[in-house]
Amino acid sequence: MAYDKSFGFVETVGLVTAIEVADAMTKSARVVVKTVANADAALISVVCEGDLASCQAAVDAGKAAAARLGEVAGSNLIARPDDDTNRMVTEFIGSIVSTQPTVESKAKAKATSGQGAKGGGKKK
Repeated sequence: MAYDKSFGFVETVGLVTAIEVADAMTKSARVVVKTVANADAALISVVCEGDLASCQAAVDAGKAAAARLGEVAGSNLIARPDDDTNRMVTEFIGSIVSTQPTVESKAKAKATSGQGAKGGGKKK
């Protein structure tokens, strides 16, 4: 079964360029930066997630921003990736994005710990 979102990838040379790419991607379309990974030496990949048209717009904006500031090593767009591809991007690609828990991950942790909708707080 395919994942219902799409992925957009822009690989740059240098951290500052990657930050500029991530900023341009998120400002140009309704996407979120899923991960930022250091592939090798100065190569840094920025991966965004959203619907197909938004990812295409974000990749185009990211490439333009990277070309102005530094160098684009490559780019790609994957529409509705397979579950295994989604899992690989989510779990196995090392991220240099902050590991601070997000609101979504906090809510998921709360729901799975039994403190969610049923109000299962501390026992007396």
